[in-house]
Amino acid sequence: MTDPRVDRMARLLIGYSASIRAGDRVLIEAELAAEPLVRSLVEHVLKAGAQPHLLLSYEGLDMMSGMDATFMTHASQEQLEQPAVFMDLAYKTFESRIRIHSSSNTKLLADMPVDKIRQRREALRSILATQFDRGQRGELRWVTTLYPTQAYAQEADMSLEDYERFVFQANHVQKDDDPVVYWQGVKAEQQKAIDAIQGADQVEVRGPNCDLKLSVRDRLFKNASGDHNMPDGEIYTGPVEDSAEGWVRFTYPAIYQGQVVSGARLVFKEGRVVEATADKGQELLTAILDTDAGSRYLGEFAIGTNFGIDRFTGNILFDEKIGGSFHMAVGAGYPETGNHNQSAIHWDMICDLKQDSEILVDGSLYYKDGAFRF
Repeated sequence: MTDPRVDRMARLLIGYSASIRAGDRVLIEAELAAEPLVRSLVEHVLKAGAQPHLLLSYEGLDMMSGMDATFMTHASQEQLEQPAVFMDLAYKTFESRIRIHSSSNTKLLADMPVDKIRQRREALRSILATQFDRGQRGELRWVTTLYPTQAYAQEADMSLEDYERFVFQANHVQKDDDPVVYWQGVKAEQQKAIDAIQGADQVEVRGPNCDLKLSVRDRLFKNASGDHNMPDGEIYTGPVEDSAEGWVRFTYPAIYQGQVVSGARLVFKEGRVVEATADKGQELLTAILDTDAGSRYLGEFAIGTNFGIDRFTGNILFDEKIGGSFHMAVGAGYPETGNHNQSAIHWDMICDLKQDSEILVDGSLYYKDGAFRF
């Protein structure tokens, strides 16, 4: 019997997040561990009159890059440079993509040489660009979510049962209420925060872990309330590419392909990272920032609003939404915000703002100690 929370999750993704319509071609990406959710998604995609197409992996597949442990271990340089043909076709022509993070082993790529990961990322960068470009035009309705596995529970230092409850509650499908109504309410509240900053120029983020200025002039803030991520809860934009000045020390670990960078500190000048240090993972941090010409510039600036996500779990889908935090992503920007930074990476890093911290917008207080103050 299907867990009713899983079925509610599937209906939320199909009917609200991805807004599946009759005739849509829907790519469903997952590992085998997510079989209950995949099965329910297929059922509801078919009921909507759409056509499901599955891209499943038996181990450690990183869907963003098409990398799994077996491929990365044994592929030759020539094979690493080959595109993922089916993913490329689907992203260019399908109407929707639903990605389910569902790893059975989050450390499968932890010992993989950084150069191999970077090489594969570069070979597949067009897929990420296609997702952003077609998403901006409304041609590809994409959403990313997570199915609770033992591996994720261990990363979060939780039992599987507790982690399942955490995940389903964060998505608001734990109880038999209407999750669509909840996420519509989130959208309305976040719109107030957007209205208070939209049209501004200078943003200053100040506190014990940051002293940063950047421009959002002529950039659009987006209301992340369940359309691309589930769970959700953030407002975000793409800053002016050459505007970031100052420094940030990220208070939470930054995780990349299962590898951890702790205590990362970035210094910006004219928008570019000119200095990058870390307490742990220095080699990885430097290598990823050197991926390409765009990987040292910002593609995103965002404020997390989801206080239901009350702990760091080591999974960016949840952690970047933590209420009372802000995050920035180096690398590819979202064209719909006005940012056109291009890169093979999009790496989110998170900083806490709940104590002695503030955000000023054009010199006026906008946010203080984890709460909006406009």
